[in-house]
Amino acid sequence: MKIKLNGKEYELEREITVSDLLKKLDIHPQSVAVEVNLNIIKKQYYDKTFIKDGDHVEIVSFVGGGIVN
Repeated sequence: MKIKLNGKEYELEREITVSDLLKKLDIHPQSVAVEVNLNIIKKQYYDKTFIKDGDHVEIVSFVGGGIVN
């Protein structure tokens, strides 16, 4: 099955949860926000939300920064 992942085509063998996708990509769930088909997924639903054929998934990482005095 094919999905769009951060704007690029990505192939998966089957439907998987958001948690499984993050594990597959070696991404720590606490450091990202995930959107599926324009819906932001709350972290407590990562194990219950399935990625399906044709879905559009955006994974956004948080980067710290700022001015150091």
